[in-house]
Amino acid sequence: MPSPIPPPAASASGDASSTALANRTREIWELNAPFWDERMGDGDDFQQELVVPAVEGLLAVADGTSILDVACGNGAFARRLADQGAAVVACDFAETFITLARGRDSRRPTARKHPIDYRVIDATDERALLSLGEGRFDAILCNMALMDMIDIEPLFWAVPRLLTEHGRFVFTIMHPAFNHQAAHFVAEDHRTDAGREVTYSLKVTNYLRVPPTRGESMSGLPEPSYTFHRPLSEILNAAFNAGLLMDGIAEPAFPDGSGSVKAGSWMNYPTIPPILAARFRKAAR
Repeated sequence: MPSPIPPPAASASGDASSTALANRTREIWELNAPFWDERMGDGDDFQQELVVPAVEGLLAVADGTSILDVACGNGAFARRLADQGAAVVACDFAETFITLARGRDSRRPTARKHPIDYRVIDATDERALLSLGEGRFDAILCNMALMDMIDIEPLFWAVPRLLTEHGRFVFTIMHPAFNHQAAHFVAEDHRTDAGREVTYSLKVTNYLRVPPTRGESMSGLPEPSYTFHRPLSEILNAAFNAGLLMDGIAEPAFPDGSGSVKAGSWMNYPTIPPILAARFRKAAR
């Protein structure tokens, strides 16, 4: 697993340090976007087998649903939602991702009722998010991106104001308890009466105070990206403090028998979920 790397040097001001780290995070994703887009396409096995069923089960997309896809990357999920009849606005802080997403749309014949409206917007900028229209969206999705954000509170504060009265907010993340920089795969080879047997487990060396870490969120990325681990309590309290109530949760894992020759593959851990998906609604006034 990757080891912690300190943030870029800045002045003694905490704000200056955070700004420097936020800018560096954006620079890294601008650089990585073309490689990510080429490798990810419309979603790898992880997305298709775990993320998609969890999101669609919680999001409950209906024809004509107005959806905001925050931190949309190359637009893979936005396209999926639009193909189901949703009216989608998709945004990302990396302009290169938005350019690539628009390019994929232009090369893909479709009979959609609603073209996807792509925007370059930073999800850590509450004012920019609100410029999309308060009370406009039936649903908001943030798919596998909160752990890439230096600050999640602006998004959580914006969500209730962007949603319609009965709207819902769904996010997916690397599971904070099991899938982070201080959780390590362990494969143990045992001799049994039936022969040799390999058992797989996780070793967690930290949970509450894991520092920002750079590593390969995808093998071969040109530049290691930052991951910002947060304990589950921190994430949920950010939602609760913003006036959101959780009413759905999913913890998908690969099915029994998936297996992989790679010891460090989540397919070898059918009883441990690598992602967490949760749904929220606005608290009643």
